[in-house]
Amino acid sequence: MGHSIHNHLHSSHHHQAVDGLVNLFTKANHDLTVVQHKLEKEFQQIYPDHANPMKLVSRIKKVQEDLSALQEQCRELLAAKQDLIDKARTTLVGNISSLQRLQASTGVAVTSDSQDPAYTNFNKIIDEWTAQLRSRKGDVTEDSSSEDVNQLLFSAIVQGN
Repeated sequence: MGHSIHNHLHSSHHHQAVDGLVNLFTKANHDLTVVQHKLEKEFQQIYPDHANPMKLVSRIKKVQEDLSALQEQCRELLAAKQDLIDKARTTLVGNISSLQRLQASTGVAVTSDSQDPAYTNFNKIIDEWTAQLRSRKGDVTEDSSSEDVNQLLFSAIVQGN
């Protein structure tokens, strides 16, 4: 009989320890929530809405997400543009050579590539586009461009406060 009482006491003691731990965590969690709400209230009183540090942090996170999505879309756009250029060049070159063959077979003076206004204009546009891309790549490498954005963001935040 004494044996079962001992077991009962032991198990209830064990539960008390667990309950104590659970209570401690519950209290800690509650305290943290209270602190968070107090901070939010305090920040709302101290800072105008647009300068509230808690709101700024979430805005910065959103901006960073938007930026990476935008970078991805820009890459896709550049790839599509390059693809379009390649296809247009292939088509134009094909058309010019067909025209030259036609001119040769009919005995008309053959227009050289350099005399063809459409081809000349096309190449001029492509050269400008390529130069533009090169100058951008020369100024900023892939990594430093994101660093620059972060640097600008950081300095804007620091100066803003």
